[in-house]
Amino acid sequence: MKFEKPAVSVHNQIELLKRRGMTVGDEAQAQHYLNFISYYRLRAYWLPFEVPAANNGDHAFRDGTTFEDVLTLYIFDRELRLLVLDAIERVEVALRAQWAYYMAMTYGPHGYLEQGHYSAIRHHAKDVTALEKEFNRSEDTFAIHYRDKYTSPKLPPVWMAAEVMSFGLLSKFYGNLRTRADRKAIADPFALDEAVVTSFAHHISTVRNICAHHGRLWNKRFTVTMTTPRFPAKLPVAMRDADPRYLHNTLVTLDYLLALIAPGNEWKQRLVALIDGCPLADPASMGFPADWRVGSVWKV
Repeated sequence: MKFEKPAVSVHNQIELLKRRGMTVGDEAQAQHYLNFISYYRLRAYWLPFEVPAANNGDHAFRDGTTFEDVLTLYIFDRELRLLVLDAIERVEVALRAQWAYYMAMTYGPHGYLEQGHYSAIRHHAKDVTALEKEFNRSEDTFAIHYRDKYTSPKLPPVWMAAEVMSFGLLSKFYGNLRTRADRKAIADPFALDEAVVTSFAHHISTVRNICAHHGRLWNKRFTVTMTTPRFPAKLPVAMRDADPRYLHNTLVTLDYLLALIAPGNEWKQRLVALIDGCPLADPASMGFPADWRVGSVWKV
């Protein structure tokens, strides 16, 4: 099927929204945000308000839908992404530090490059190739210094590698470690099973990418999910009635890890205040169980 939809001006975009049943109280404001955010990006936030239209193949909005409602959800999601990125940054730095320190002290500065430490040699070779590209692109002072001064090995010691590789690549190096003992030693400071840390690292690398590319997070359905922890007990209890394909379990785990990494942080309080401040952003759309406010994990 050939794509034949025409481009539509901002003025006509507003007229289209109104024709489909959306109330646009301040057209100048709507034009401003459609200019600086775009119709296509905002579209993700009016989808929850859509209903089947009388005309087959068209869309309509349920009664009472306003452009301001859509903008409110967009702003909520933006603030949610910033909060989640703030947490992921600290968890990511901590995991990088644990991986680099353990590999350095156990196998030496360049032991992380030895194929014998990995389950899937072919995957490890691909990961090393990806790291070479990332390291050779790096303009960090330490990377330039290493490339200028040393001819062998071509790649830097693990503590430098941990700083230039993407988090997705780090999760692959960690998850591909051959022995459970290695993975467990890196996971132990987080008081989680290594299988949970492996799956969570993979999962939050995808969440991080969504946030970094300004994607929709609020009611996102994930294809890469995390393993539900068996311990500490408060985590499986909090996740019992949550939908694992949505954000709730990610938020619970981030809060748990932040309590270990940054004691006294107020991240959970900020998150709960954000949710409470936006009734339109139904927590169920993030996978929250109906009774989430009475659970101990979310008490602030």
